[in-house]
Amino acid sequence: MKNTYNIAIVGASGLVGRTILKVLEEKNIESANYFLFSSKKSAGTSVNFLGKSYIFQELTENSFEYNFDFAIFSAGSEIAKKYAPIAVSKGCTVIDNSNAFRMNPDVPLIVPEVNIDRVFKNNGIISNPNCSTIQAVLPLKILDKKYSIKRIVYSTYQAVSGAGKQGISDLENGMKGISPQKFPYPIFNNCIPHIDIFMDDGYSKEEHKMINETRKILEKPNLPITATTVRVPVFNCHCESINVEFEKKFNLYDIRNSLQNSPGIILMDDLEKNKYPIPTIVNGNDEVYVGRIRQDFSVYSGLNLWVVADNLRKGAASNAVQILEYLILKKEQ
Repeated sequence: MKNTYNIAIVGASGLVGRTILKVLEEKNIESANYFLFSSKKSAGTSVNFLGKSYIFQELTENSFEYNFDFAIFSAGSEIAKKYAPIAVSKGCTVIDNSNAFRMNPDVPLIVPEVNIDRVFKNNGIISNPNCSTIQAVLPLKILDKKYSIKRIVYSTYQAVSGAGKQGISDLENGMKGISPQKFPYPIFNNCIPHIDIFMDDGYSKEEHKMINETRKILEKPNLPITATTVRVPVFNCHCESINVEFEKKFNLYDIRNSLQNSPGIILMDDLEKNKYPIPTIVNGNDEVYVGRIRQDFSVYSGLNLWVVADNLRKGAASNAVQILEYLILKKEQ
């Protein structure tokens, strides 16, 4: 007989939060009681979820007095830092989408297809990586195992949905000539090489996230990585050009074969038919799409990849729900 689990969704009214609800509906996890928490502003409003109306409840310090088994947080780092420890103290396991705990050595940074074996090495908190990191490490982990990665160069082309509802509004309003509220410049008809705040070394915080999270997930703390992250006028799905240098020589046929046969990856790489991943094809899917695979002849053993994923789904919501499913499965076993 299956147990009944009490599951809290924190930040349920936000863009990622609502995507989490959509993914949970698709997964139809049995024997679960859901409680949806939001900010004071959204509290009291309702949403149709799993065939019935749910009311968003205001998140407070007393919200976790109820006996929760799991909570998915998608409400930003400050909320996570304040409320996740409270939830854990009440016996709840937290899956957090923010960057609050990602680099904490006691918090596993999990992409299920890559390192689900580490999920139970936690003190009650499990972190979802950054959206742009998640899609990158799926192919990179496979290739690192075979050829040992020596260096990575990231160039990202990130959709406005990665900046939340305000990011989408800026693109919609920019088409009408309305000034931006979220971005420093109009995003319509523009590319802005500025995601999150700039750090003292000239890199943005987003670039630091990709570098540090990749090192942690690949378990290579000193791996040379550089990144440039750019916001582009696309509503959803992040695109990445990834340049990889390996310690070992590789064969392109083996590269393609390895990726094609790996869970969570769809190989789309047929240049004769103009087949390669683009946002309008990838949008709404949970897989990471890889194409434009070709050798980089400028170094000893270099490779170029073009990687596209739905940043709201695999980059956030679906990854968190996959972790939840695994935790429930192991409890049932």
